[in-house]
This record gives sequence, structure tokens and C-alpha cells, in this order.
Amino acid sequence: MSALAPRRLPLVPTIVVGLAVATMIGLGIWQLQRAQWKEALIARYAQASKLPPIAFPTIPTDSKNLPLYRYATGNCLEVVGRRTVAGTNKGGEPGFAHVADCRTGAEGPGMAVVIGWSKNPTAGASWRGGPVSGIIGPDAVSRMHLVADGASAGLEPAAPPSVTSIPNNHRSYAVQWFLFAGVALVIYLIALRRLPPRKPDEPAAS
Repeated sequence: MSALAPRRLPLVPTIVVGLAVATMIGLGIWQLQRAQWKEALIARYAQASKLPPIAFPTIPTDSKNLPLYRYATGNCLEVVGRRTVAGTNKGGEPGFAHVADCRTGAEGPGMAVVIGWSKNPTAGASWRGGPVSGIIGPDAVSRMHLVADGASAGLEPAAPPSVTSIPNNHRSYAVQWFLFAGVALVIYLIALRRLPPRKPDEPAAS
């Protein structure tokens, strides 16, 4: 009886699985890098929240140097637009945060002010501007807005931005990608073990 050669190693499936495993490991490493970046960003914001109050910027500010999470004061000379975004009150109840887009002078970027919170998306229309103080938070439209300490008539104070609410799940995502890579590799090795042994005169499978 002729001896049997070692099990076949399929070329194409091996390459495909190898590329998939390498991709998943690469994504895990990228998530670890993102975690380091996010942790540094959160630390910078936490430090900014402890700095003295500033005047809300009246000149354009580079996106990388926005004074987010700092206490600031400003003056809304005129409300030129109103909008609502998803938000919570100080008790954590979901609803609508009311944003007033303001003119702050003849020139400059203006300012956006979160004037309060409510369950009613049409509330808060009575606010006409004026001096306002609060904490600077990120804004999807104007890059940053000032979340007012108080609230306009008919509204409740909105929850101020907090560094503790910034998500940082990148390390857990990295672990998931590494686990996916490990599972894929184990499954493929099990599949290889179940392949029939190759006969000595049988060509290797591709």
C-alpha cells in the first residue's frame, strides 16, 4: 500500500484567508492608534475645562484650535437663524436643544448659542439675543456653540457639554478585530485538518 502525502494546502483559499486576517489585524492596530489619539484629545479638553473664562471668539478660529469645553461669554447682537438638534436637559432627559445663530458684529464668524432645551421643537422663539455665558461645545453646523448657563423663556437649561460624554470605544473595537482575526484563522486551520490527505502522485490543489 502506498503512503499518503501530507494534506493539501489550497493556494487560493489560503491567500484569501491570509489577506482577510491581515486586514483585520491592521484594523485592530488602527483602532489602537485612534484610541491613543482620542485619549490625548480628551485630556486636552479636560484641561481646557479648568482654564479661566474667555470671550467667545469673534474672529475665525482654526478647526484644530477650537476652544472647546472652555467657559466663555459672548454677546448675540441679533438672531439671524434658529434650529433644533437632539439634546438633553440637565437631568439627562432627551428632547430638543434650541440653537440660535447670532450676528456678533459687522464682520466675523458670528456665534451659535444653545438657549435651552424642551420637548417642543418650536419653543424658544421669543429670545432676541443679548449677553450670554456658558460652556463651548462642538457644533455640526458652525463647528462650535455656546451652551448657555440659563434658558430662554419657555425652555429649560440644556445639559452643558462634558468630556465624560465623549465616547472612546476604540480599544474595545481593536480587541474585536483581533478576535475576528483569531477566529478566522482557527476556523481555517480546522477546515484544513478535515481535508483528505493527498496521494503521492496527486498534484497540489490550487
